[in-house]
Amino acid sequence: MRCPEESELIERIALALIQRRERMGTAESCTGGLIAAACTSLAGSSQWFERGVVSYSNQSKTELLGVPAALIELHGSVSGEVATHMAHGLLAHAPIDWALAVTGIAGPSGGSEAKPVGTVWLALVHERQPVRVWKELFPGDRQEVRLQTVRAGLTALCEALEDRDR
Repeated sequence: MRCPEESELIERIALALIQRRERMGTAESCTGGLIAAACTSLAGSSQWFERGVVSYSNQSKTELLGVPAALIELHGSVSGEVATHMAHGLLAHAPIDWALAVTGIAGPSGGSEAKPVGTVWLALVHERQPVRVWKELFPGDRQEVRLQTVRAGLTALCEALEDRDR
């Protein structure tokens, strides 16, 4: 079930994408498809939502999205570089205009001093704009980290779409 602010974000995203005749997709790791599920919970989402890829393992990031294994080895799967490649990989392999990618450590284990639990990298790419990549450090348990990641990704997409309207 979506929270009220999430429902509003999705409705705003849907309206903007439909008006532009654009489509989006997601490449998700730590959220396990929650962003895609939130988007497709809105009736009529097939007009603007094309696909969601859950690339939880490193192997799936490489096989499904073209993230180089050497890049994952060098930076780790939770990094801006990997999030960026995930988004670009989806954009290259899907008939979409916008790609939103997330990779992170939802916990309760898996964190380190350099990348504690709650570390999430997000990347938002449009076919004709530079990538926006950023890091978040979300508090809370596994579910809270995942839900905050969904909201952060949807908020960034909504803001990007509305900025383009101005």
